[in-house]
Amino acid sequence: MPSFMYTGLIILVMGGVGAWYYDVTQTKIETLTAYNATLTANVDKLEEVNLKNIDTIAKMESNFERQREQYTQLQESFSKIRSQNNQLKDRLGKHDLGALAAAKPGLVERVVNNASAKVNRCFEIVSGALLTEKERNAKNGKAFNSECPWLYDDLIANGVLIDSSGATSEDNN
Repeated sequence: MPSFMYTGLIILVMGGVGAWYYDVTQTKIETLTAYNATLTANVDKLEEVNLKNIDTIAKMESNFERQREQYTQLQESFSKIRSQNNQLKDRLGKHDLGALAAAKPGLVERVVNNASAKVNRCFEIVSGALLTEKERNAKNGKAFNSECPWLYDDLIANGVLIDSSGATSEDNN
């Protein structure tokens, strides 16, 4: 066989191998391009979800801080209430009301009625009733209402009442 046939056969085989290689690599390129597009889309989705997660975490942290502040305020309120309850317990514990009522019923009735009226006024004030002239001009918590002197401090702190004595809220009780 002549050498040009061998050369032709080699060129033909090389051309076939080249065509096969071209087809295979083009298929791989198409597949890899599709994978790349999918990955890019997934990365975009992940970035979007990540931004939403970051926003959600920030909101949760903000809510947590707000709840922590509310919890602290609630604990302070409970502490004030416990203190007020202890003051009331101490005031009532100083007297044997049963024996005193038996010995001086008129006195006990008058004291209880006056204290009840003052407590009712406390509920009215807390419910939003307008302050009387005497309450607006009070110089301290005791003068404001001896049954709920802490309301004086609360009203001053909320700007409803102006402390005309110049004293701090700790001095008012």
